[in-house]
Order: sequence, then C-alpha cells, then structure tokens
Amino acid sequence: MRKTVRAVGAASVESVWLRYVRTAAWSTWAPQIRAVEAEAELRAGMRGRAMPVMGPGIDFVVEAVDHRARTWQWRVRLGPVGMRLWHSVRAGTPSGTEAEVCIDGPAPVVIAYAPLARRALRRLVDG
Repeated sequence: MRKTVRAVGAASVESVWLRYVRTAAWSTWAPQIRAVEAEAELRAGMRGRAMPVMGPGIDFVVEAVDHRARTWQWRVRLGPVGMRLWHSVRAGTPSGTEAEVCIDGPAPVVIAYAPLARRALRRLVDG
C-alpha cells in the first residue's frame, strides 16, 4: 500500500531541510523517535538505526539525497517488515513550507504509521 502525508507550516524551507538532514534533530520533531544511531548528516548509502520511544531499533538505509531538490528516500526494516519512504520539502505558501512523505509498505503498517508521520511533519514545519 502507498499513502502520502503532507503538512504545511510557518518554518522556512531552509530550516525544515536542515532538521531533516541532521539526524540528531529527528527526535526534536518526530515524537516516535527518541534517538538515531547514524552519521550526523544524511547521505546516500548511509546506514543507521532509529530508536523509537518504545520497542526495538529500526534499521534503515538512505537510498538517495538531493540537497538541491530537498528530497530524500530511505528503506526501513524491523525484522521481516520493511517500508520505503520518500520525503520532500518545498515552499508551500508565501511565508511557509510544505513537507511531504510518501509511505510504501504492508497496508496495516502504513495505516498505523500515517498518523505518526502526519504529527511529525506538522512539528517539523511548525519549527
């Protein structure tokens, strides 16, 4: 199943992108993440582990990062369950930013994760 989630907020495109790119910042806007074990900045080929608030760590591989287009994609896996996520950041209004994530994976996982992703994106774009 594939589902797209979006949020628009007042934070600048540049600040939103930096909060995406710097892995140490993820826990400040993604309430489901308490820590990230990875390099400091996103790059294609990077591997790491996102540590959720509850449960075991979720392994990930960053597949692509385009700083100019402000897009990136990654694959995440917890045991036999995997998902692929595509992220983008762009000007959403004259004074704000739109962040979007397209989630692809097993339907029950995508349905359960979408509200968490929406909440995280809102916090991301609200600065």
